[in-house]
Order: sequence, then structure tokens, then C-alpha cells
Amino acid sequence: MNDELLLRYSRQILLPEVDIAGQQRLQAAKVLIIGLGGLGAPVTLYLAAAGIGQLTLVDFDLVDLTNLQRQVIHTTASIGTPKVESAAHAAHALNPHIQINPVNQRWDYPELLENVRAHDVVVDCSDNFPTRFDLNQACKTAAKPLVSGAVIRLEGQITTFDFRQPDGGCYRCLYGEAGETEDTCSTTGILAPVAGIIGSMQATETLKLLLDLPTLHGRLLLLDAKYMQWREMRLRADPACPVCGLTETVG
Repeated sequence: MNDELLLRYSRQILLPEVDIAGQQRLQAAKVLIIGLGGLGAPVTLYLAAAGIGQLTLVDFDLVDLTNLQRQVIHTTASIGTPKVESAAHAAHALNPHIQINPVNQRWDYPELLENVRAHDVVVDCSDNFPTRFDLNQACKTAAKPLVSGAVIRLEGQITTFDFRQPDGGCYRCLYGEAGETEDTCSTTGILAPVAGIIGSMQATETLKLLLDLPTLHGRLLLLDAKYMQWREMRLRADPACPVCGLTETVG
């Protein structure tokens, strides 16, 4: 680590939980981020700023004017361009010392599983149940940690499924095959900073996983931003869960 990088990350290196050894671990890490919207925006910016060595950004959508209210990694000038290109440009402008791999496509499950296996941590910033279920299945199969977040209206939730550990359940333990009624920001709305709160926490969980610090594994945090109240639920594997009950994990 040269003098420029020591200075860039100096405030982080000062933390005894990080130090130079921890910063070097972050620089060697590979993180997969699925979704470059309201959650993926702060996740990408904070992980880039923290010095994650390689970020793979996956989305197949274009930047739209309605995105800019909450997807703070994009700008007015990037309207009409692929979100992964806009996000990669912003992240590289923030930290040119990291590698960013933009993927402007939707992976089928075999491609998803292959890429999950190639990364250290996966961050789910998607906005639909099919993607979340596929990510959950792939991370369980590959024994990779999954940081899961969701936001809508003035509400949010976050947890970490560390599939390297034997307990704690999975996303399918929380939601059935069809999931809950799938609201979207375009139909029900969202208060912009709520995405920033949950996305920032997802970035924090990712860094803690890479630094071997305690995470939310086994716990689900629920945010009611209207009254700024948090609830915590304990998560355990559902004996009837088809993922936890049937999947053979392979590291």
C-alpha cells in the first residue's frame, strides 16, 4: 500500500477493527452488487470509497428522470444511459484505484451461480421477488454471504444471510414461493433518504463481513421511518423451507 492509499484510507485505517491488515483485505475483496437503484446507489458509492478492490455492478435498466429523486449515484446528464455505466463512472470518479466491472444484462440462473461463486460477498439491491429468490438460492448453494435490503414508502428492512454459518435461515424462510404482494416505488412511492439509510447499512454489513466483524446474521431489522422506530426479529431456518431443507452448499 503506497502513501497515497494510506492517506486516502487513513480515517478508516485508524479504526482498530480495520488497521492496515483489514484495509488490505478490503482491497483484495470482490463484491457483487445486484441492482443500481435506490439501494445500489449508496452501496456502490460507500464500498468504492472504502476501497473494495473489485466491484461487479449488475443491472439492465436505463437511467430515467424519475430515478434521480433517490438513486443518488446517477445524474441528470446520465438519463437514458445504462445504469451500470452511470454508476461505474461515478464510482471510478470517487476512487480510481479500484476495479469496476459493469454488467448490463440479466443473468440466467447458471450465470448467476457462476458469478456468485467468483465473489466474496453478494449485495441484493434488487426490487423484485424472482431476483431475490434466485440470489438466495445461488448464495446458499455457493455458501456465500448475502446482504439483503428492501425499501418502500417510509419503510425498510435489512438482514445478512451468512451461508458460511450453519444456522440463521434464508430469504425463502421469510417469504413463500410467491412472496408478498409486490409493491413498487412507481405505484406506492418512496421517501428518498429511506433508501439511503438501508443502502448505507448494507454497505456497512458488507464491510463487516469482509473484516470478520459481527453482522446481522440471524436478525432482521425493520425500519418505520415515519416515526423513526426500529423493530428487530430473530431469524431461524424454517424446517419446511425448500432452500434450507434441500440445498447442498458447495463452497
